[in-house]
Amino acid sequence: MNKMIFANLVHRPFRTIISVVAVAVEVTLILLIVGLSMGMLNDARNRQVGIGADIMVQPPGSSLLMGVSGAPVSIKVADKLRQLDHVVAVVTQLSTAGTLEVLDGIDLASFEAVGGPIHYLSGGPFRGANDVLIDDYVAAVKKLRVGDSIETLNHTVQVSGVVEHGRGARKFLPITTLQDIIGAQGKASIFYVKLDDPNNADLVVQEIKGIPGMQQYGVHSLKEYLSLMSSSSIPGLSTFINIVIGISMVIGFIVIFQAMYAAVMERTREIGILKSLGARKLYIVDVILRETLVISVAGIILGVAVSFLTRSALRHKF
Repeated sequence: MNKMIFANLVHRPFRTIISVVAVAVEVTLILLIVGLSMGMLNDARNRQVGIGADIMVQPPGSSLLMGVSGAPVSIKVADKLRQLDHVVAVVTQLSTAGTLEVLDGIDLASFEAVGGPIHYLSGGPFRGANDVLIDDYVAAVKKLRVGDSIETLNHTVQVSGVVEHGRGARKFLPITTLQDIIGAQGKASIFYVKLDDPNNADLVVQEIKGIPGMQQYGVHSLKEYLSLMSSSSIPGLSTFINIVIGISMVIGFIVIFQAMYAAVMERTREIGILKSLGARKLYIVDVILRETLVISVAGIILGVAVSFLTRSALRHKF
């Protein structure tokens, strides 16, 4: 029976190849899009962890995704946080979403007080209001060096340093400069709090929520933030992934249905001969199902292989 199945597939190579490729497209679509979505989410988590804070304080209505925040609040909130027990340092940061990127406005001194000294691969800290720090990924992809000028939010800035990736955004401006650009003088969109002992995080979180006027703020310890950064917690991400999987499954079902239908319609003569030789209906159905199974398995293997090749190509390019 198996020899007959493979002979049937080889006898109609074009239809077999089309069916296998269609199944492979379905598998590749699921693996690549879902993989890219989850990879971007994990990258955002890791870069927030890299800042080195123990607690994150966000204005009411803010998203866990950086750059998607509520209305910025006064930077004087940082003064209230510094007065709490166990608080060592507080970073005031303003984040905004540019063209497919997030920009962070930081106070360099407090940023280093929370996460330690910045590792400069070339150049150095801000020398003026119109300076920008970029990480090594941005520098490599856009072929930028210290001293080059770039356009950010319709504002020309100069690269003063290239830093190691993994601490917040990929581009950093002085917080006062970003405040002026977006018209949010004296405002911040997130506060990072460094404690004397990470084990005191839950205690300090409760103290922050007890400050008058801060009951509606988003206050998360690092441990809580990591648990919340999942596809189910990000608005629309889980729906997007389910839609992609659903569309892919429909495509796969149509392809398999078409392959089974064609296998029956093209072989009415062969089926008649098999029945005349005493083959039962279940035997004929078994032949068709096995042929469909071979096409599906071949498509899945090809789809996984294409996904790995695409991953290698993306890593090589970026």
